[in-house]
Parts: sequence; structure tokens; C-alpha cells
Amino acid sequence: MIRRLLVLGASGDLTGRFLLPGLAQLSAAGELPGDLTVLGAAREGWEDDTFRQHTQEQLDEHAADVPAGVRNGLLAQLRYRAVEVTDPASVAAAMTALGGGQDEALAAYLALPTGLVAPAIKALGAAGLPPGSRIAVEKPFGEDIQGAHELNALLRDVLGDRGDEAVFRVDHALGMTPVRNLLPLRFANRYPEAVLGGEHVAEVEVLWEETLALEGRAGYYDRAGALKDVMQNHIMQVFCLFAMKRPDRDEDGVRFPADALRRRKVELLRSVRQLSTDDIVATSRRARYTAGRPADSGGAVSRQVPDYIAEEGVDPARHTETFAEVVLTVEDERWAGTRFRLRAGKALAARRKGILVLFRPPGPGHPQGHGERLWIGVDGPNDLSLTLNALSPRNDAGLAPMTLTGAQPESGRSAYAQVLLNLLQGGSDLAVGGEEAEQAWRILTPVRQAWDQGLVPMEEYPAGSGGPSRGDPASSSLW
Repeated sequence: MIRRLLVLGASGDLTGRFLLPGLAQLSAAGELPGDLTVLGAAREGWEDDTFRQHTQEQLDEHAADVPAGVRNGLLAQLRYRAVEVTDPASVAAAMTALGGGQDEALAAYLALPTGLVAPAIKALGAAGLPPGSRIAVEKPFGEDIQGAHELNALLRDVLGDRGDEAVFRVDHALGMTPVRNLLPLRFANRYPEAVLGGEHVAEVEVLWEETLALEGRAGYYDRAGALKDVMQNHIMQVFCLFAMKRPDRDEDGVRFPADALRRRKVELLRSVRQLSTDDIVATSRRARYTAGRPADSGGAVSRQVPDYIAEEGVDPARHTETFAEVVLTVEDERWAGTRFRLRAGKALAARRKGILVLFRPPGPGHPQGHGERLWIGVDGPNDLSLTLNALSPRNDAGLAPMTLTGAQPESGRSAYAQVLLNLLQGGSDLAVGGEEAEQAWRILTPVRQAWDQGLVPMEEYPAGSGGPSRGDPASSSLW
């Protein structure tokens, strides 16, 4: 296990809300080495004690369930150094301050704004990373397919031929327990494998819908939007895990090696038909919220929010979307005839993250209606349901839905705790491969370009609603 962790961007929100609480959870579970050293690095001219005080405040707020003794023990393992992350000499000095020998591997976590990622990677390379070190890069990975390709090339230049073993492209959704459960759900049960395919499934919807509005994140979000913020990464990864072919197993028959997972995900992404301009105009949608009151759930506090373009820090000239929908076609034998609808949105009426499977009617003449559907939630432990047809209690000749619900296993670790453990242990099954990132952008870059050209109109929806109105509400049972 890697015993030295360098966090570049240690004063930021990502580190305080997620990385440090994740480390505290791992420490509480006894899953961190006792001699782990964590060096926080940022521009602020702090001392070690200043950083520890800042961390204590973050842990009190975001890791209050971790025993105080464990939190205090983690604080003792923290050090800090003021660093200019684009300067090789400054980064090299931080690596030296981290301690350990020059040949001892470290993990460098880039908790940085997108524009600083490439310069920081160059600085790490020039500073001389020890053998066996790893670099963790947050999403979004690049701005488009060209940006992802250039970033992959830069990482190869810095890390040599170690490839995806040395680069940890972080997608914290892969650390969420329900997302990790997609693999055994698909491949360790006979029923899903038998019915999940084009013969039985008319449409699959992969949803990442939030009640949260901007919540002070305009500096990042207004330069990203729904397509870049969650569709190119979180939604695309959930889509892959659900729709890919069975990977080769390891000895226990349940877990799948990282390279086997990566091959199947890349294979699926390559099979997605390239979207033409006509496809994008006909089937994609973008929208942004107007004034309203999002629901009080999923971390959102019910309060009136202004029009998106009136939010502090938003530049209306960017035409940033807060809602995105794209329809994909997978060109392989298994999924022939099935539509895949990917959808993300903010400031909506309900928090809903998961996969909705809409089955075809069982035969000709079958009454139309909601029909059979399977919901696989990826946002909570009690979020799995199968809806079947049953006799209506008021009309024996009619049908009514009957829903069976179930609970998924819970985990004591947060998504970032899972990611950090994978990073430090040297695993890569919770990381995104380089070609995966490029293939995801291969699919969505034409959408981004068509939207930037104004070929798809910007719709609007009130905050706290279900999203923009639809011309064909029957196309989805959730609208």
C-alpha cells in the first residue's frame, strides 16, 4: 500500500468535504497504514497547525460520525506546505517535505480546477515522481475528445508505459455501493441476464436528477454544465456497467479484474453509434432552470432560487445547460432495438439517480399502460423495485401495476473512502481507463458542438419541477 499521499489543492472544497472525511472513515475502519503521511499543498501560506485546524473544522462538519479520537489521530498525520502547483521546483520541495526516501512511491491527488490539471501533471513529471507513484485526476477528464486525448498523451509522457495502473482517473460514482452492485446484479443472477436485452427491453433510462441548484458552485458549474459535469462521466459509467457484456472473472466468480472491466466498457462504448447532426437535433435536449423552489431533499434546502442566469457567478453568454438529455443506440446483437436515454438535471422536483428499464409488452394486443419496468437505484440502500402487471381491484378485466421492492446492501464507507482505498492499495477497478474517457467524449463531443452552434434550442423549466415539458410524455414513465 502507498504510504505517502500528496494532495494538491488541499484548501479547496473537494478536499474538505470529501477527501479528508474519506480518510477519516478509512482510519476508523483500520484500513490505513499507521505510518501514512498526508501532505496538503495549496497556495495559502499556512503552517501545519493552520491546516490541522482547518481540517478539524471540516471533519467536525462532514465526518461527525467518526469518533473524535480517530479524527484527532488523523490530524496528527497531516502536514502542510504552501505550493505553486505549476512550478516544478515548488512541487519537488513539497515531495521532499512529504518525507520518505526518494524511491518510495507516493500518490498525488489533483484536487484542482480543470485548468490547472495539465500544468500540475507537467510539474510533477519535471519534479521526478518516484517509481510506482500514482496520479489521481478528478473529472471531467478533458473538455472534449481532443482534450482527453492530449491529457492521456501528457500522462504517458510523465508516467511512461505503466498506463492505467499509474493514472487514477477519478469518478467517485464508481465508489458508490449501489453502482458497485451493478456487477453482481447483472452477472451473478440468472433473471437479469435472461431478460436484459433488445428482445425484451424497449428503453433504458440512465438518470442523474438532483434537487440541488448551484449551491455556490457557479465558478465551476457555469463552465461545465450538465453534459460535462455528470453525463460524460457518472452517467456514462453507470451506462457501461449496466449494458456491457460479461467480463472475464477472477477465481471467486464475483469480482472482475480491472483490465477485464475496462475491456468490456471500451467494447460497449465503441459499439455506440456515432450521433449525426440530425440525430442530435431530433433526440437531444438541453434546458436551464428558472426561478422556483427545489424540493427539500438530497442535500438541498427548500428555498426560492432565482433564474439560473441570475445566480451569482453565472455568465448568461455561456448558455450553460442545467438539464441534458441524449439518446444513444448500441449497435450489437444483444441490444438491437433498445433505446438508451441518458438524462441529467439540477433543481428538479425529486432526487433520482439510477436506471429505469422499460420492458416491451409481452405480446400483441396487450393493453397499453405503464407496463413492466425495473428500477435500479444507485443513490440509496432501499432503492430497487420491479413493477409487474396485476388485476385491477376495481375492474377484473383491467390491469394495475404491482410493485415489488427490495433493499440493497449498505456500506459504511463513502464513495470517496472507497476511491481513496483503491488509490492507495494500487487497485484500478474504481478508476476510468484512458480509452474509456476518450470514447465517452467521442460519443458526446458532437452533442456539445451542436449545442454550442445553437442547433438545439435552450429550453427552460421552473426550479422544483420535473424538468422541461415533453411533446410525448408517454416516451418515459417518469415524466
